[in-house]
Amino acid sequence: MRSLFRFLIRNYFLMLFLALEAFSLVLIVSFNNYQRVTFFNSSNDLVGTVYEKFSHFDDYFSLGQTNAHLAAENAFLHKQVQMLLRNQEKITINRPDTVEAPAYVFTAAKIINNSTNKQFNYITLNKGSRNGIRPDMGIINDQGVVGVITNVSANYSTGLSLLNKRLSIPAKITRSNYFGALVWDGEHSNSADLKEIPFHITVNVGDTVVTSGYSNIFPEGITIGTIKTFDVESGTNFYNIKVELSTNFRTLKYVEVVQNTKRSEIIKLESNNTGE
Repeated sequence: MRSLFRFLIRNYFLMLFLALEAFSLVLIVSFNNYQRVTFFNSSNDLVGTVYEKFSHFDDYFSLGQTNAHLAAENAFLHKQVQMLLRNQEKITINRPDTVEAPAYVFTAAKIINNSTNKQFNYITLNKGSRNGIRPDMGIINDQGVVGVITNVSANYSTGLSLLNKRLSIPAKITRSNYFGALVWDGEHSNSADLKEIPFHITVNVGDTVVTSGYSNIFPEGITIGTIKTFDVESGTNFYNIKVELSTNFRTLKYVEVVQNTKRSEIIKLESNNTGE
């Protein structure tokens, strides 16, 4: 203990200097927008690099499961290709002189960090602005909706997981096409609540819930889950619907980031309606 006191006394000025430097850095980052953005982008790259190293180590022990998953996905895609080829033989396609750019573009990415046991869960991906990733892009996989991109650095990006109480996804029941808002219930990693569905609509356990397409983030028809339970609370006009999520958030590895190429045009057009 005596040696510790001697050390503190001997290095008192150096430690005070370092403390004041750190305090000054905090003030600069907190009250200057440019420095704050630069700092968080740099920290995203640093943290992303660390997560990626751990992810490589984890991948080595899950190669068998990953290969099985890829084999199943390839089989599904091959089946879809064969169906399209058969349909192409039956349908005459009128080809326009110009080919319109696709409304949605998909970029493959790998999850290098993922939380499921908090109230506000986030996902980190190994792709960033250099790969065309931007905030407000959707994240999906072959099972369904995963989340939405919120922050991007040059090489990495982070996003709200569907298991985040701040995220609301416009969703609809395929049987009736009635839409509402899907939000995480904050309790389980495999269930969420579908709100704003009026009680006069016929609802059945097992009905499929998909994206409605009204968010300008996700295409219409991306699977979210199936209805697990429902009831009507006394004094209200809406169902309490519990949805079993199709995505297994505890085994997520590979995803696709969805870019709506028409989103800016839609937002600009809709902004003209704010005065009405």
